[in-house]
Amino acid sequence: MRTTSRGLIAALALTPLLAGCFAPGDGDAGTGTGSGGRLRVALAVPPVQALSPYSNDATVLSKLSVAEGLTALDKNGTAKPALAKSWKQNGDTTWTFELRKARFQDGTELTAQAVVNALDHAGAAKPKPRVLSDVSLTAKADDADTVTLTTKSPDPVLPLRLASPALAILSAKAYGKDGAVSPVGTGTGPFELTRLSGKTKATLDRFDGYWGGKAKAPGIDVSWIADGTARANALRGGETDIAEWIPTAQAKLLDDKTRHEVPSVRTDSLILNTGSGLFTDAGLRAAARKAVDGSALVDSVFGGYADPAQGLFGPAVPWAAGKRVPVTGRTGAATAAEVRTDTKGRTLRLATYTNRAELPEAATVLQQQLEKAGFTVKQDVREYTQMEGDLLAGKYDALVFSRVTLLDTGDAVDYLASDFTSDGVYNIAGLKDAAVDKAIRAAAAERDTAGRQEKIMRAEAAILRTDAVVPLVHEQAVQGVADGVEGVILDPRERSLIDVDTHLK
Repeated sequence: MRTTSRGLIAALALTPLLAGCFAPGDGDAGTGTGSGGRLRVALAVPPVQALSPYSNDATVLSKLSVAEGLTALDKNGTAKPALAKSWKQNGDTTWTFELRKARFQDGTELTAQAVVNALDHAGAAKPKPRVLSDVSLTAKADDADTVTLTTKSPDPVLPLRLASPALAILSAKAYGKDGAVSPVGTGTGPFELTRLSGKTKATLDRFDGYWGGKAKAPGIDVSWIADGTARANALRGGETDIAEWIPTAQAKLLDDKTRHEVPSVRTDSLILNTGSGLFTDAGLRAAARKAVDGSALVDSVFGGYADPAQGLFGPAVPWAAGKRVPVTGRTGAATAAEVRTDTKGRTLRLATYTNRAELPEAATVLQQQLEKAGFTVKQDVREYTQMEGDLLAGKYDALVFSRVTLLDTGDAVDYLASDFTSDGVYNIAGLKDAAVDKAIRAAAAERDTAGRQEKIMRAEAAILRTDAVVPLVHEQAVQGVADGVEGVILDPRERSLIDVDTHLK
């Protein structure tokens, strides 16, 4: 296995990122020439929008090496060349990217105009991809191989942002007139998506025209298995070669050679809906925060594969602990008697989803804690794809939620902007708080690495002050890989899994 370093993510490494041009070399794809059997992969979350990069499906395209962006992230969380072989910053708001010679899987050439077309579609998508929630981006083709990108305001981490799976560059064929986007046969990666069968299966074949060399595996057969126990059983029974997100209850049942623990930037939290329902009342939010004890979940639910939450960012973001800001100014918590009076018999609608096996168990523990605090609680537990629309529409009072905090760009500001600003595109909490918006804007504008980290932690404190989110635990991911597989990427960011070097022995 190849594992990105534990210290990684954290290091935004803005200083080298902003220093100037980058040349190909470090981190460029390998040139494997072997050809083992097809890889069988069991993924957890079925497609929401037919693998559109503008949905939560985007990470599937990067995990399976179907599509690429202008940049990618190396093991230290620094931007490295992908479809752009180099870049430079021309001013506070202008960057120039030089493209490498590459071909789309439909046979067309990668050109500057193709990049402009892809980024224009991403910017026009409704809703916008989370990675664009706090930036306005304009792309212009200077010549066939050069693209200039301009942002409305300074964006110090633009190269990191462009590594997001949501900003994958697809061929013109991918984009329909109705706004639909299809990655079938339109990416640039070493594996071509040739067939998508609803929400259950996908077929990928090796793309021999890949600029980074021939993949060692001839193809990938994907099955989506939402039930975690079933994924683990498929691995144990020899029905799959790679099974992601093994439930902690199943982890110790796997052979040591097939169980791989990965430090994760994933934080599980209780999200409280501040926009409608019970938790528009700050006193009730404070009562819920006071009632909930995430440390009780570490052993009972996660079997020790988690750490008690210290905030929004856990041990896999090592700079966070030393820069954490005390949370002050919180509203006083209502007593159990006051909760019963203030809720007036109304039921707290507590949601979670089945795709991560631990979450329904955690919801049951939290329900008991909340009921002890005076709330009347009813759970709604379904598959994530069945409830995302309702979550974003604010139809629940609370959500037990698992979030990869550095998924979209590798920069924490993007996560904070999409999830907690007034106009954030993934603001499930419905939070509209001027102090929070101001703190996140300040972090977004900071170019210095240390200064940016400090302002991120001030923004974290401002968010926690509102009690819109109650961090519970920081997870450790468990990935299942059969003993006969080599080259699987164990990525704390959960955006990489298979590349040109992944193959059966």
